[in-house]
Amino acid sequence: MTDLKQQLRNAPLAELDRKGLTAALAQRADQASLLDVAYAEIDSPIGELIVFVTPRGLLRVKYADEPIEGVLADVAARVSPRILHAPPRTDEARRQLEGYFGLRRRTFNLPLDWSLVHGFAAGVLRQTARIPFGDVRSYGQVAAKAGSPRAARAAGNALGSNPIPIVVPCHRVLHADGGLGGYSGGLDRKRYLLALEGSLPVR
Repeated sequence: MTDLKQQLRNAPLAELDRKGLTAALAQRADQASLLDVAYAEIDSPIGELIVFVTPRGLLRVKYADEPIEGVLADVAARVSPRILHAPPRTDEARRQLEGYFGLRRRTFNLPLDWSLVHGFAAGVLRQTARIPFGDVRSYGQVAAKAGSPRAARAAGNALGSNPIPIVVPCHRVLHADGGLGGYSGGLDRKRYLLALEGSLPVR
Protein backbone atom coordinates (compact mmCIF):
# COMPACT_ATOMS: atom_id res chain seq x y z
CA MET A 1 0.00 0.00 0.00
CA THR A 2 1.38 3.42 -0.87
CA ASP A 3 2.11 6.05 1.77
CA LEU A 4 -0.69 8.20 0.39
CA LYS A 5 -3.24 5.40 0.59
CA GLN A 6 -2.06 4.49 4.10
CA GLN A 7 -2.43 8.06 5.30
CA LEU A 8 -5.91 8.37 3.83
CA ARG A 9 -7.02 5.05 5.35
CA ASN A 10 -5.66 5.52 8.85
CA ALA A 11 -6.03 9.19 9.69
CA PRO A 12 -9.26 10.74 10.99
CA LEU A 13 -10.47 13.41 8.58
CA ALA A 14 -9.69 16.24 10.99
CA GLU A 15 -6.09 15.08 11.32
CA LEU A 16 -5.33 14.77 7.65
CA ASP A 17 -2.41 16.83 6.48
CA ARG A 18 -4.28 18.47 3.65
CA LYS A 19 -1.28 20.31 2.25
CA GLY A 20 0.78 17.17 2.37
CA LEU A 21 -1.94 15.14 0.72
CA THR A 22 -2.43 17.75 -1.98
CA ALA A 23 1.30 17.78 -2.65
CA ALA A 24 1.42 14.00 -2.79
CA LEU A 25 -1.57 13.87 -5.10
CA ALA A 26 -0.03 16.48 -7.40
CA GLN A 27 3.24 14.55 -7.48
CA ARG A 28 1.50 11.30 -8.32
CA ALA A 29 -0.63 12.97 -10.99
CA ASP A 30 2.45 14.57 -12.52
CA GLN A 31 4.33 11.28 -12.56
CA ALA A 32 1.36 9.60 -14.24
CA SER A 33 1.07 12.40 -16.82
CA LEU A 34 -2.36 13.29 -15.44
CA LEU A 35 -1.49 16.87 -14.51
CA ASP A 36 -2.12 19.31 -17.35
CA VAL A 37 -2.27 22.59 -15.45
CA ALA A 38 -0.34 23.35 -12.26
CA TYR A 39 -0.88 26.47 -10.20
CA ALA A 40 0.61 28.14 -7.15
CA GLU A 41 0.68 31.46 -5.35
CA ILE A 42 3.38 34.10 -5.19
CA ASP A 43 3.48 37.20 -2.99
CA SER A 44 4.24 40.43 -4.78
CA PRO A 45 4.24 44.17 -4.03
CA ILE A 46 0.93 44.43 -5.89
CA GLY A 47 -0.77 41.64 -4.01
CA GLU A 48 -0.84 37.90 -4.25
CA LEU A 49 -0.52 36.46 -7.74
CA ILE A 50 -1.39 32.96 -8.84
CA VAL A 51 0.47 31.51 -11.80
CA PHE A 52 -0.86 28.68 -13.95
CA VAL A 53 1.60 26.58 -15.94
CA THR A 54 1.10 23.85 -18.54
CA PRO A 55 3.71 21.70 -20.26
CA ARG A 56 3.72 24.35 -23.01
CA GLY A 57 4.55 27.20 -20.67
CA LEU A 58 3.05 29.96 -18.56
CA LEU A 59 -0.69 30.04 -19.23
CA ARG A 60 -2.18 32.54 -16.81
CA VAL A 61 -1.28 35.07 -14.13
CA LYS A 62 -4.17 35.85 -11.79
CA TYR A 63 -4.47 38.95 -9.63
CA ALA A 64 -5.79 38.62 -6.10
CA ASP A 65 -9.12 40.29 -6.83
CA GLU A 66 -10.12 37.78 -9.50
CA PRO A 67 -12.17 34.99 -7.88
CA ILE A 68 -10.12 31.80 -8.06
CA GLU A 69 -13.22 29.69 -8.66
CA GLY A 70 -13.98 31.55 -11.87
CA VAL A 71 -10.43 31.31 -13.15
CA LEU A 72 -10.24 27.58 -12.38
CA ALA A 73 -13.55 27.00 -14.15
CA ASP A 74 -12.41 28.99 -17.19
CA VAL A 75 -9.08 27.14 -17.43
CA ALA A 76 -10.83 23.79 -16.95
CA ALA A 77 -13.29 24.53 -19.73
CA ARG A 78 -10.85 26.02 -22.20
CA VAL A 79 -7.62 24.12 -21.55
CA SER A 80 -8.04 21.04 -19.34
CA PRO A 81 -9.91 20.02 -16.17
CA ARG A 82 -6.79 18.24 -14.93
CA ILE A 83 -5.66 21.14 -12.70
CA LEU A 84 -3.90 20.84 -9.37
CA HIS A 85 -2.14 23.06 -6.87
CA ALA A 86 1.43 21.97 -7.60
CA PRO A 87 4.02 24.61 -6.63
CA PRO A 88 7.11 22.73 -7.86
CA ARG A 89 5.82 22.85 -11.44
CA THR A 90 5.52 26.64 -11.20
CA ASP A 91 8.88 27.33 -9.54
CA GLU A 92 10.58 28.89 -12.56
CA ALA A 93 7.72 31.31 -13.30
CA ARG A 94 7.51 32.36 -9.67
CA ARG A 95 11.29 32.76 -9.43
CA GLN A 96 11.38 35.01 -12.48
CA LEU A 97 8.49 37.13 -11.21
CA GLU A 98 10.30 37.56 -7.88
CA GLY A 99 13.37 38.66 -9.82
CA TYR A 100 11.31 41.18 -11.78
CA PHE A 101 9.79 42.76 -8.69
CA GLY A 102 13.21 42.81 -7.04
CA LEU A 103 14.66 44.61 -10.08
CA ARG A 104 17.07 41.74 -10.65
CA ARG A 105 15.39 40.85 -13.94
CA ARG A 106 14.27 43.03 -16.86
CA THR A 107 13.16 40.32 -19.24
CA PHE A 108 11.33 37.05 -18.73
CA ASN A 109 12.75 33.91 -20.20
CA LEU A 110 9.68 31.72 -19.97
CA PRO A 111 7.84 29.69 -22.60
CA LEU A 112 4.30 31.01 -22.92
CA ASP A 113 1.18 28.96 -23.52
CA TRP A 114 -1.12 31.07 -25.73
CA SER A 115 -4.07 28.69 -25.50
CA LEU A 116 -6.34 31.32 -23.95
CA VAL A 117 -5.99 33.89 -26.74
CA HIS A 118 -6.91 33.72 -30.40
CA GLY A 119 -7.17 35.80 -33.55
CA PHE A 120 -6.38 39.50 -33.48
CA ALA A 121 -5.99 39.44 -29.69
CA ALA A 122 -3.20 36.90 -29.99
CA GLY A 123 -1.39 39.14 -32.48
CA VAL A 124 -1.75 42.15 -30.20
CA LEU A 125 -0.43 40.28 -27.18
CA ARG A 126 2.47 38.76 -29.07
CA GLN A 127 3.51 42.26 -30.17
CA THR A 128 3.04 43.54 -26.63
CA ALA A 129 5.34 40.82 -25.33
CA ARG A 130 8.13 42.46 -27.39
CA ILE A 131 7.91 45.88 -25.72
CA PRO A 132 11.12 46.25 -23.71
CA PHE A 133 11.33 46.94 -19.99
CA GLY A 134 11.17 50.68 -19.37
CA ASP A 135 9.58 51.46 -22.74
CA VAL A 136 5.97 52.15 -23.68
CA ARG A 137 3.80 52.05 -26.80
CA SER A 138 0.44 53.52 -27.72
CA TYR A 139 -2.63 51.41 -28.43
CA GLY A 140 -2.42 52.52 -32.06
CA GLN A 141 1.20 51.48 -32.36
CA VAL A 142 0.45 48.02 -31.00
CA ALA A 143 -2.56 47.68 -33.30
CA ALA A 144 -0.42 48.64 -36.28
CA LYS A 145 2.25 46.11 -35.33
CA ALA A 146 -0.49 43.48 -35.13
CA GLY A 147 -1.54 44.33 -38.68
CA SER A 148 -4.54 46.64 -38.15
CA PRO A 149 -3.44 50.28 -37.81
CA ARG A 150 -7.00 51.54 -37.30
CA ALA A 151 -7.89 49.01 -34.62
CA ALA A 152 -6.61 50.85 -31.55
CA ARG A 153 -9.86 50.25 -29.67
CA ALA A 154 -9.82 46.54 -30.50
CA ALA A 155 -6.21 46.42 -29.35
CA GLY A 156 -7.30 47.94 -26.06
CA ASN A 157 -9.95 45.25 -25.69
CA ALA A 158 -7.37 42.56 -26.42
CA LEU A 159 -4.99 44.00 -23.85
CA GLY A 160 -7.81 44.14 -21.31
CA SER A 161 -8.28 40.41 -21.63
CA ASN A 162 -4.57 39.58 -21.43
CA PRO A 163 -4.36 36.30 -19.47
CA ILE A 164 -0.64 36.71 -18.73
CA PRO A 165 -0.24 40.25 -17.33
CA ILE A 166 3.18 41.46 -16.18
CA VAL A 167 5.00 38.80 -18.24
CA VAL A 168 3.12 39.95 -21.34
CA PRO A 169 3.48 43.60 -20.33
CA CYS A 170 0.17 45.17 -21.30
CA HIS A 171 0.88 47.82 -18.64
CA ARG A 172 3.40 49.27 -21.13
CA VAL A 173 0.63 50.31 -23.52
CA LEU A 174 -0.75 53.82 -23.03
CA HIS A 175 -2.92 56.34 -24.79
CA ALA A 176 -1.15 58.26 -27.56
CA ASP A 177 -1.23 61.41 -25.39
CA GLY A 178 0.51 59.64 -22.51
CA GLY A 179 -2.66 58.87 -20.56
CA LEU A 180 -2.63 55.57 -18.73
CA GLY A 181 -5.63 54.10 -20.50
CA GLY A 182 -7.05 51.01 -18.82
CA TYR A 183 -5.67 47.95 -17.08
CA SER A 184 -7.38 44.72 -16.12
CA GLY A 185 -5.54 44.67 -12.80
CA GLY A 186 -6.55 48.24 -11.96
CA LEU A 187 -4.80 51.53 -12.60
CA ASP A 188 -2.95 51.49 -9.25
CA ARG A 189 -1.17 48.34 -10.33
CA LYS A 190 -0.46 49.82 -13.76
CA ARG A 191 1.09 52.90 -12.14
CA TYR A 192 3.15 50.71 -9.83
CA LEU A 193 4.52 48.59 -12.67
CA LEU A 194 5.35 51.62 -14.83
CA ALA A 195 7.04 53.32 -11.87
CA LEU A 196 9.00 50.15 -11.13
CA GLU A 197 10.31 50.26 -14.68
CA GLY A 198 10.96 54.01 -14.57
CA SER A 199 8.46 54.77 -17.32
CA LEU A 200 5.50 56.28 -15.48
CA PRO A 201 4.48 59.26 -17.61
CA VAL A 202 4.58 62.68 -15.96
CA ARG A 203 1.51 64.74 -16.85
